[in-house]
Amino acid sequence: MNRVKIRNWLVLAHLFMASALAPAFLLVAVTGAMDLAGIEAELVETELVMPAGVKIDPASTTIEKEVEAVLAANGIAADFESLRVRPELITTRPTSRDFVRIEKTDGRWTATLNQPDLQYSMMELHKGHGPAAFKIYQIIAGIALFLVICGGLMVGLMAKSYRSKTGAAFVLGAATFGALAFAT
Repeated sequence: MNRVKIRNWLVLAHLFMASALAPAFLLVAVTGAMDLAGIEAELVETELVMPAGVKIDPASTTIEKEVEAVLAANGIAADFESLRVRPELITTRPTSRDFVRIEKTDGRWTATLNQPDLQYSMMELHKGHGPAAFKIYQIIAGIALFLVICGGLMVGLMAKSYRSKTGAAFVLGAATFGALAFAT
């Protein structure tokens, strides 16, 4: 394969991957910018009833059943994929949709139903706290982003008319990144 064909193939691959993954890239850009700008997401918390007789033990092998009992007592479907378990806080996952927190405060367990707004849900997806299938998609999107960037650089460096501009832009971008990220 000659250089022109390779470059054309890279341009097409770059275009298709970047276009197909634009929603994922936009999610990261929008939620990251909103968070850095201090735009707060909303989470509506509703106190739940802790059923009598349910013993919450984060170290228990039956912790999922215990959490399901709390949800059932409150008429909430047990559709969580996993639990994040810490000694005094249990959170159903994913947290990109309605989720429950069971927390120990002053020696007493309480529970809340948490209903995120769109921004909160998007930020949870950004952080990798979404459904398991979406996490796999994010891994693939991350790999694809790496390939899109490398492919774009290769295309720019392979074309003689763009080589110096691509190199200069890369050096300027790397210098700016380095100076801002690591300057003391």
